[in-house]
Amino acid sequence: MLRKVSIGAALGLVLSAVGMRAQETPKCSDVLEAAKKVNAYFMKTNPDPRTPSFVKRMRPSHIWTRGVYYEGLMALYEIHPLEEYYDYAYTWADFHKWGFRYGDTDRNADDYCCAQTYIDLYRLDGDVSHLRHTKTLMNMLVNTPQTQDWYWVDAIQMGMPVFAKMVAETGSKQISEKMWQMYAATRNKIGGGLFSEKHGLWYRDAAFVPPYKEVNGQPCFWSRGNGWAMATLVRVLMEIPENDAHRQAYVADFQAMAKGILKCQRKDGFWNASMLCEENYGGMETTGTSLFVYSLAWGIRTGLLPEKEYKTAMLKAWDGLVKNSIRQNGSLAYVQGTGSKPSDGQPATATSTPDFEDYGIGCFLLAASEVYKLSQPEEK
Repeated sequence: MLRKVSIGAALGLVLSAVGMRAQETPKCSDVLEAAKKVNAYFMKTNPDPRTPSFVKRMRPSHIWTRGVYYEGLMALYEIHPLEEYYDYAYTWADFHKWGFRYGDTDRNADDYCCAQTYIDLYRLDGDVSHLRHTKTLMNMLVNTPQTQDWYWVDAIQMGMPVFAKMVAETGSKQISEKMWQMYAATRNKIGGGLFSEKHGLWYRDAAFVPPYKEVNGQPCFWSRGNGWAMATLVRVLMEIPENDAHRQAYVADFQAMAKGILKCQRKDGFWNASMLCEENYGGMETTGTSLFVYSLAWGIRTGLLPEKEYKTAMLKAWDGLVKNSIRQNGSLAYVQGTGSKPSDGQPATATSTPDFEDYGIGCFLLAASEVYKLSQPEEK
């Protein structure tokens, strides 16, 4: 016997079913196609990886913006090892002689971000000469007393994974300890500490530590800055051994961040540029959201984050990126340009183009690589 269902109840069942479908893990092929489309746009737009960037002035192609792109490309290569991806990355690294913008004594993490990819390429071909400059720079950083090089939160993503990868390659406890000292200085000392344990979020730099406030009276937590920080923890935990003296401290910060970002996710799956203040350039923003997807997906896959608590949020964010951020030609919408705060590099809209496109694509490829690893296997 069929029982009658009220219109309201029926509508509720329909909406519930739609919600369930929206939360389903995507197919591997769909995730991969999204990543390939976005990457193809970049490689087509930039056919020669040796060509400098020109934004107001000429800049070499191994600056941080391009370094982040190659982080994403190598993550894509891991799940989809096309020779053209390897060749593109190798040509870029070899052109720059596996070195850095200002040489082997450059303490600016933006300038040695590219070493993340140098190490990844070394792992593929085993040519130790590729690490000559990276080893020299690392020796300098480890054997000099400075610990406050990473005085803005972006810097830990640019520089800290290089330390972690070298820990994995060498087993050096000295590198591991110096990495911790520099991270702890950023977390606890600079500006009184850039990490807010109350919120589980990071201030971008000392200028944004309270009493600085947003227009609604809330602290300023910039989404991409926090995306950099969370992705850093992922990329460090991927590399360091289980018995590393500071591993559990990194895990604790990662889990605290996961709780922090969950509280301020938008209903459409994105995060505002200013995470607690939608009045200050609220709206979809692709780079911070991509980095959060990357981090949440990795945390779920490795068991550091409970799937029941975080998977829906991660999939909502991924679904939002796929539906709203990828344009027909493969370029990305809603990418905030370079800067240091929510109001910089604006507006980030459906039709806007950021000053540099490369880092946004890198962030998206990182996200896709981890969502892919959680995706539904294809039916045979």
